[in-house]
Amino acid sequence: MKLSELSKDKSGLIAGINGDARFISRITSIGLTPGCRLTVIKNEKRRPILVYSRDTMIALNRNECDLIDVEEIAQGEAV
Repeated sequence: MKLSELSKDKSGLIAGINGDARFISRITSIGLTPGCRLTVIKNEKRRPILVYSRDTMIALNRNECDLIDVEEIAQGEAV
């Protein structure tokens, strides 16, 4: 699923990052790498998506989130 499809308060693991080299470089430089765990803090329509990962809050626009594939993690599931 795409990161933009992950609901508020849901967690996921980044499965893959698509896009051009510039986008991939920028996203990985802020710590969002394949295998990284994240939690969606806010996902409201037509607004940036706010995620929490590696002790950091990150705001991503919806187009960027459509380029990031995630696997949802069930509540309480260990990684």
